Amino acid sequence: MSAAVDSTAAVTSGHTFTQGVALSHRAILRFARQPSSWIPATVFPLLLVAVNSSAMGGVASIPGVIPPGTTFLMFLLPAAIIQGVMFGGINGGSELATDIQGGFFDRLVASPVSRPAILIGRLAGAMAFGLVQAIFFQVVLLPFGAEVRGGIPGRLVLLVVAVLLSLGLGSIAAGLAARTGQPEAVQGFFPLIFILLFLSSAFFPTQLMSGWYQRLAELNPITWMVDGMRVQVLEEFSPSAAAVSIGVCLGICVIGMTFATRQLQRRLAVAS
Repeated sequence: MSAAVDSTAAVTSGHTFTQGVALSHRAILRFARQPSSWIPATVFPLLLVAVNSSAMGGVASIPGVIPPGTTFLMFLLPAAIIQGVMFGGINGGSELATDIQGGFFDRLVASPVSRPAILIGRLAGAMAFGLVQAIFFQVVLLPFGAEVRGGIPGRLVLLVVAVLLSLGLGSIAAGLAARTGQPEAVQGFFPLIFILLFLSSAFFPTQLMSGWYQRLAELNPITWMVDGMRVQVLEEFSPSAAAVSIGVCLGICVIGMTFATRQLQRRLAVAS
């Protein structure tokens, strides 16, 4: 009896993995074939980094703000990665809402597709885009002086943070999509995340802030995540700083996956 149960569980797990891969492939291809989805996530962070680097590049000359021999562009590299990941994560949830609105989700529910695979497929697409974004920004900004002093380990930390943050933000967006079924509602989540990004150290050192803005930035978990990434870029590979950044991302993942799973179960219950 036990062997039969184990065999059934293995088959179910295998089906979930295979179906998740197929749905992930669909999500990635659909995203790649829609330039309106990924061009803003690529161009806008680069424009913002270029403007901030030009306008506030003199900050690098202030003693004690960033390490000697580094540039403000290096300081902004983690912000560009996070910003691009934010676009991708929100778009992933928006695509799930589009599937719900267009009826594709109902066809999946009516078919023998594993329920976890529906969520896994969409989130895997967001994670793949986050990985590509992190690699892209490092490569494009490198000729302009955006080096990573942490070397290969430091660059790997940036990639891991990007993938985990894509999963976390993508799962929150997917939960909103399952809850509302409206792409517009998911897109409305982006300004909130963007405000949190600006209320952090992503674009400006907290040492040069003052008053309530400084206190809020220092308490913002995004600041902890960005600062941990920035250590890899400006100084050297630091396991402790990497653990802080990854820990923040894992916390977002736990919150997002819990929310997305519950909202998907709720919608499946309504659909059935």
